[in-house]
Amino acid sequence: HEGDFSFSSPFFPLLQLLLSKMTEFSADQIEDFKEAFGLFDRVGDSQVAFNQVADIMRALGQNPTNKDVNKILGNPTAEDMANKRLNFDAFLPMLKQVDALPKGTYDDYVEGLRVFDKEGNGTVMGAELRIVLSTLGEKMNETEIDALMAGQEDENGSVHYEAFVKHIMSV
Repeated sequence: HEGDFSFSSPFFPLLQLLLSKMTEFSADQIEDFKEAFGLFDRVGDSQVAFNQVADIMRALGQNPTNKDVNKILGNPTAEDMANKRLNFDAFLPMLKQVDALPKGTYDDYVEGLRVFDKEGNGTVMGAELRIVLSTLGEKMNETEIDALMAGQEDENGSVHYEAFVKHIMSV
């Protein structure tokens, strides 16, 4: 019948991609995650505050935006972020959700910075990059930008953005 799904369907590659995103964590990974989660438990009740969830995920190698984390937590108020707590069993499915989010690739990041390469020579002005990092998307503060930019600018104040992206992806 028309509209029936078959494995020759053009949607099959998409289905395969979605299924690959649903991979389970190994028992060893879960143990490691649980251990890291425990390090953030400041009260000793085997729970963490909502406002620690993003930091835990980042400590575990994920890189969710604050918006992603807030959405996964159900868009809590600032008060809920500080006061609500969750245990590891509630955290693990959230970590799986973040793990399944599409990740930017090296090429994606290089393309994003190439827009600012006015000379077409593989560089962007460090000052301009600082402005972008502090005003667009997930805004970074001056301390974060200084740490990220340390050693990245040449004597002319330019940043070779391909090397910069490699640096960022290795941090």
